[in-house]
Amino acid sequence: MSDGPIRDEDGRGVSGFLRSLFAGIPFSERAEGEEELLLDTPPGGALRVDNANGRTQIHGEDRDTIRIEVHKTARAATSEDAERLVREIQIITREDGAGALEIDVDIPGRWNRKGRADLDLYVPRELAVVVAATNGRVCVSGLRAHLKAKASNGAIKVHDVVGDIEIHTSNAKVHTDCTCGKLLARSSNGNIKLSAHKGSVDAGTSNGAINCELECIGKEGVTLVTSNGRISLQLPEECDCDVDVRVDNGLIRTHRELERSGSERSGRLRGSLGRGGTPIRLRASNGAVSLR
Repeated sequence: MSDGPIRDEDGRGVSGFLRSLFAGIPFSERAEGEEELLLDTPPGGALRVDNANGRTQIHGEDRDTIRIEVHKTARAATSEDAERLVREIQIITREDGAGALEIDVDIPGRWNRKGRADLDLYVPRELAVVVAATNGRVCVSGLRAHLKAKASNGAIKVHDVVGDIEIHTSNAKVHTDCTCGKLLARSSNGNIKLSAHKGSVDAGTSNGAINCELECIGKEGVTLVTSNGRISLQLPEECDCDVDVRVDNGLIRTHRELERSGSERSGRLRGSLGRGGTPIRLRASNGAVSLR
């Protein structure tokens, strides 16, 4: 019995045999690269980021410039092709006519090559941000300005943002925490969780639960709508609201003392808290609604 490495008839080791066996298979080889950019704050006070494939994180800080850290990853049939693709992934920056900074990620690819770029952007807190991602999650924190975030196949998480917020995602969850302002959240297939929010809320999902916790309510009130999923709304201890809850197939549970109004019937609850006034509208087609 031989104590040496196992070799085939051509004298190659097992690793060499496996490499030759999988050679040419798409995405079998991987390469990585790093890049860093430092940019001036745009005169228009706005930033737009478009990342088709990769994670995007935006951190609001007390700073005067924009720093971008890029982690590039590529897969291809050969290591040479993977390394070439990493070099070809480009961060394109330009200023539009209104003085806003636009950042696009250019990832060239073919059927047997695949690349992604994970971005970490450190930006001034007062910079208004619009971020779009096709395949990858979006995380935003620390801003004191308007935020609009959109993802087709990736979760969106927002933390410690003061300003109007608009969120759209197609096939993933939405989570916000410690936010203040007018909040709009939409998901086609995913849960929506809104924690410790101050302001008005308009949230809806086709397939998923909505959990909303409010520290104070904006004058435009609260609208929560889901087709298939439960709704849980936790209101501040003291509030003046007009409540309207409707459920087609499910239960309505309330832990608050409502002054009932209108005729009572199955699947419908209407009433007021305090002096009334601010509208609270909850709708669920298939799922329970809980009001606390």
